Amino acid sequence: MKTALRTCPLCETSCGLRLTLDDAGSVLRVEGDEDDPFSKGFLCPKGAALGQLDEDPDRLARPLVRVDGQLRPASWEEAFTEVHRGLGETMAAHGRNAVALYFGNPTFHTMAGFLYRQPLTQTLGSRNVYSASTIDQMPKHVASGLMFGDPMAVAVPDLDRTDFMLILGANPVESNGSLCVAPNFKGRLRALQERGGKVVVVDPRRTRTAELADEHLFIRPGTDAYLLFGIVHTLLAEGLTSLDVEITGLPELRSLALDFTPEVVERACGVPAATTVRLAREVAAAPSASVYARIGTCTAEFGSTAQWLVDVINALTGNLDRAGGVMFAKTAGLEIFRSGQPFATGAWHSRVRGLPEVLGEFPVATMADEIETPGDGQIRALLTVGGNPALSAPGAPRLARALSGLDFMVCVDPYLNETTRHANVILPPPRILQSPHFDFLVQIIMVRNYARFSPPVLPLGHDQRSEAAILAKLLLILSGQGPDVDPEVCEEMLLGQLLAAAPELRDGLDGADGTEHILDALLKLGSYGLSLEAMRQAPHGLDLGPLQPRLPEILCTASGKVDLAPAALAADVPRLLDRLRDPAPEMVLIGRRHLRSNNSWMHNVPSLVGGSNRCTLQIHPQDVARFGLGERARVRSAAGEVEVSVEATDTIMPGVVSLPHGWGHKDSGQAVARRNAGVNANALTDELVVDPVSGNAVFNGVPVRVLPV
Repeated sequence: MKTALRTCPLCETSCGLRLTLDDAGSVLRVEGDEDDPFSKGFLCPKGAALGQLDEDPDRLARPLVRVDGQLRPASWEEAFTEVHRGLGETMAAHGRNAVALYFGNPTFHTMAGFLYRQPLTQTLGSRNVYSASTIDQMPKHVASGLMFGDPMAVAVPDLDRTDFMLILGANPVESNGSLCVAPNFKGRLRALQERGGKVVVVDPRRTRTAELADEHLFIRPGTDAYLLFGIVHTLLAEGLTSLDVEITGLPELRSLALDFTPEVVERACGVPAATTVRLAREVAAAPSASVYARIGTCTAEFGSTAQWLVDVINALTGNLDRAGGVMFAKTAGLEIFRSGQPFATGAWHSRVRGLPEVLGEFPVATMADEIETPGDGQIRALLTVGGNPALSAPGAPRLARALSGLDFMVCVDPYLNETTRHANVILPPPRILQSPHFDFLVQIIMVRNYARFSPPVLPLGHDQRSEAAILAKLLLILSGQGPDVDPEVCEEMLLGQLLAAAPELRDGLDGADGTEHILDALLKLGSYGLSLEAMRQAPHGLDLGPLQPRLPEILCTASGKVDLAPAALAADVPRLLDRLRDPAPEMVLIGRRHLRSNNSWMHNVPSLVGGSNRCTLQIHPQDVARFGLGERARVRSAAGEVEVSVEATDTIMPGVVSLPHGWGHKDSGQAVARRNAGVNANALTDELVVDPVSGNAVFNGVPVRVLPV
């Protein structure tokens, strides 16, 4: 038997694992690495199932190429030749905007996904770039960019030192923390309480996080911005501010908040006015406090407004960039994702709906428009990397139909799933344990500075290609160099760009391949002065210390100050006020997160499916009786309809129903997932409804009707 140390790549949390393998390379046991200074042995069910996921018999081992309408196994040479032909013909006939890129969630958790995303985008030169960011987190990046100048300046709670934590629309006990990396989030919240602190959760469901909290408040889905504005109003009206960072826009903020009295807010969100006032006073009075809001607030119609107001409250109460408040992590390597230029959106707009680009991409909510609508720039070919938008995008059935009409489609993916089944070529990356791992972007959202490198546990087979080699080949094809050029050419190009200001480092770079050479360079150029060898000497991970104040070094607004009232966000406030006049829908739909699931890509592991991880419609017993429901219900929205099993529970507030995200596997090539298909909640979401500031999809607060079957 062999023991190997590994970082878990299955969610943001980056827990350290200890694997026991047999001589054939099969995983016999997975344990938490107790010597990891960050995760300290914590292990969730996803990590425990890493071996089963890695050895999934439905993972593709060879490329697939469509021949006479059928996907058939092919050699790598045949596959890349077909990619060269298909993409080349499309670009030659219709231009580069006719080819679109889509990057899925898993690309944030692989080294190659991070290193090649921007080069692929720049080399293609198409305006049609999309990613999972606009179905997840774009409002946070937009709010951060407009307030601090840097969209990657994501302020995370200093969880281990805070005295008061207000959590909105997040369930970190089950998600393990999202845009707030904290292994064993449950244990850390309990430690907060044990040192005399308080946790308040605001959520339409009594989640596992809410059950742990000192206080749980129900709120009408999609109305978090009203509650947050009510808190801002109270802080300003009662003089409860303690600003200790350079700011601009305070008079404008005061004017914007004037109409959002706690009484007005109560009518919108259902939280009593007295409670809103008390929350404002408690946040202001706490020795330290952090306000944290996540996907329930991001995937709502006013997602960007909510994320903005979260950090407004943190700033007004003196908790921005201070110990125990919200702070900015520092990564182990050179932060090449920071431009140093003030953030802006709308450098170009989408062809059909005129939606502005954000961070160089369009909202995935408009991808189907761009595929279906004829004209110059119509999407005719698509390259996806680790994504399944046929399930995860709003209005997913329409997008799935649109994908079937493309001239050409290439997918870098280990599975034949709801999206890749439409492909002309599927290029499968190797198994998780055959790939190196280092978290580049995830380090910017950790509650403690930390880094860990995991070399491959198992070697590549003779007929496999690393993910970096696959993406490098695609980059070379897009650049016009053809399918036969050695991918090492790409690695040298990336190194040359990276070391332009320090060429003397080139000869001393360490690593087994180009990817590791790039990592070594980034570490050596980083502020900690680390190296790949230093990471190898710390196989359990490196504790780089608690978060430290660093706002001045990353702040890059035009004024050089924190902007409390950015013009783009202030301009959307009248729409928020106008919505007060609209009658509340009878029923609304929200999403749901499971501990044993991450979007759509873990439903083929038997141990992760079943039990509480089921695709059911959670609904309050009062609503079950009101609608005369039996074991199943029909849920109908303006976009579509599904029929689903009913799960009556008082953990959800009346007037709200919940479906988990990422199900609906009836067209999957994964046997376990197909047997546990569930229904796709995105048959009910409307791709025409987005948060206009960020373009993010709206998955929470969707008006629906619930009918008996």
